Amino acid sequence: MATSADEGQLLSLLIKLINAKKTMEIGVYTGYSLLCTALALPSDGKVLALDISREYYEVGLPMIEKAGVAHKIDFREGQALPLLDQLIQDENNKGTFDFIFVDADKNNYLNYHKRVIDLVKVGGLIGYDNTLWTGSVALPDDAPMLEFIRGYRGYVIEVNKYLAQDSRIEICQLAVGDGITLCRRIS
Repeated sequence: MATSADEGQLLSLLIKLINAKKTMEIGVYTGYSLLCTALALPSDGKVLALDISREYYEVGLPMIEKAGVAHKIDFREGQALPLLDQLIQDENNKGTFDFIFVDADKNNYLNYHKRVIDLVKVGGLIGYDNTLWTGSVALPDDAPMLEFIRGYRGYVIEVNKYLAQDSRIEICQLAVGDGITLCRRIS
């Protein structure tokens, strides 16, 4: 699922409101949210973009280049969890990201959270995409739904429950796009 236009606009505004300079995106897909992030950053801002496939990044690269923001992007290909573990090993990375957007494999959202919470600064934001999962998170378990939706539904419910009780963050879940949960790190 791609980031919706209204969600892209929201992310851009949030990045500007918090004066973000150092951001991260986990899961690039077509590059739309990456473009929105790069456009919202100041000229010296950076976004670390992680994706398992360089092909996904290259889909949006022509628009990123046309917009003149390719210099703000540090793309790294590979599984996000090992890349995050490498970042965490360097103490200088902890608490340095202003904004992190997660829109990758839903079955690893909780694993991502357990890592990115250490990388985002106190007062920084983490955004999780697709946290309403086409509304399936509010349906009974036996409700009819596509197998793709049913397959990841439990993981999305799991991360929603975890975020709701995580005392290190304040959360706001919005019905924008397919649902976005914003987490402001408070400790």
